[in-house]
Amino acid sequence: MDFVLLVSRLQFAMTAFFHFVFVPLTLGLSTLSAIMLTLHYATGKEIYRDMAKFWSKLFAINFALGVATGLVHEFEFGMNWSVYSRFVGDIFGAPLAIEGLLAFFMESTFMGVFLFGWDKVPKAVHLLAAWLSSIGSNLSALWILIANGWMQHPVGAKVEMAAAGKRAVLSDWWAVVFNPVADVKFWHTATAGMVLSAIFVLSVSAYHLLRKQNVEFFKKSAYIALIFGFIASVGEIVIGDIHAHEVAKTQPTKLAAMEALWETKQGAPVLLAAWADQKAQKNVVEIPLPIPGLLSFLATHDFNGKLLGAKDLQKKFEAQFGPGNYIPPVNFVFWAFHLMVYLGFFFVLLFIWGLAKYKDLENANGFLKVALYSLPLPYIACWLGWATAEVGRQPWIVYPLTDDYGKIKLAEIGLKTAQAVSPLTNVEVVITYILFALTFTGLAIADFYLLAKFATKGPEKEAELY
Repeated sequence: MDFVLLVSRLQFAMTAFFHFVFVPLTLGLSTLSAIMLTLHYATGKEIYRDMAKFWSKLFAINFALGVATGLVHEFEFGMNWSVYSRFVGDIFGAPLAIEGLLAFFMESTFMGVFLFGWDKVPKAVHLLAAWLSSIGSNLSALWILIANGWMQHPVGAKVEMAAAGKRAVLSDWWAVVFNPVADVKFWHTATAGMVLSAIFVLSVSAYHLLRKQNVEFFKKSAYIALIFGFIASVGEIVIGDIHAHEVAKTQPTKLAAMEALWETKQGAPVLLAAWADQKAQKNVVEIPLPIPGLLSFLATHDFNGKLLGAKDLQKKFEAQFGPGNYIPPVNFVFWAFHLMVYLGFFFVLLFIWGLAKYKDLENANGFLKVALYSLPLPYIACWLGWATAEVGRQPWIVYPLTDDYGKIKLAEIGLKTAQAVSPLTNVEVVITYILFALTFTGLAIADFYLLAKFATKGPEKEAELY
């Protein structure tokens, strides 16, 4: 692989990796804070007021440090991927502009009213600001994922020739906005943020309950997180199934890698574990789930449904696009996807366990220890999901418009990652990679330090909060 291409990909992956340290917690914790504030105004109980202040403070710390990685992400399209930016600018720019001009400013403006408007604005306005801040956070994610979803399934566009080469031109704005791949990606990401935030609140609460500190405060916080997390985790599994169904229809090579499916099969099984020999195009280890046809059912809603294997897909894509490797790295994508799924089921069980123990939660030391040490797991699940989506799309940066389980509908809109990189020198990409790595590492350390500092300190007196 060309050195500039390799480092540009690693740099973009690194930026996304650090960005996903901040984003999921922002999405879910803003909603949890709004729920706690709603409970305060509905019941008049001061404990919910204290909870809203405490958790929203952690939300604000995370949000402030996460802005930097998001801004760099957008600049990298021009810096490292200028050919891509010229190709998709007519389409890609619109959702990014709406995200910045509408969703981001909506989120940040109303977050200011929420954080600093205590006893300064009417209660109704304050509560509305909390919810609009939460809605703004999730709308921001929506527009970003509409842009990303178009890269996965480029609907509502046509290809024209320009002086600088081919470019994608918008032909149907509403098809882009209501792209089923983009919309289900949003709900999948939003519920993942809710699960992460619920486990964040639960883990911090477990830390204090193990030490018998502010027991009533953190027991109620844990209870809200358990209910919120259980609903979100079950929803995540349902939405994940819908997402996998869309992937099967629109990105058959990704599905083949996700499930280590080499041969075209009717009634394909789900593999619990596998290890592939990519050169030989076969699995050397397979452990199937003993439910015949389950993969075909999940992908096509038919236990006897036909799924194209990687071998036939490679031939199909070679015939359409010429020589090349069109199958993503199977072992990487398979295990990223399956570990994410296994963690998803673990989260459901964790929340059920917590709800069962709630009455005597402060004395359920076994559960509290598991909850405390589970904090890294939803972050890992989010990173694995991102890796599945992006590595599974390779070698494409814009996947050809494909539908009906492998039927290529608009081949010319496909753009390979190797064709999209900027004409940079080795020195330029190495310098920016190192600078960004140092900067992002510093931001992540600052984020974790501040979150740990204020989370372990516990709720403070009102005068000390702001």
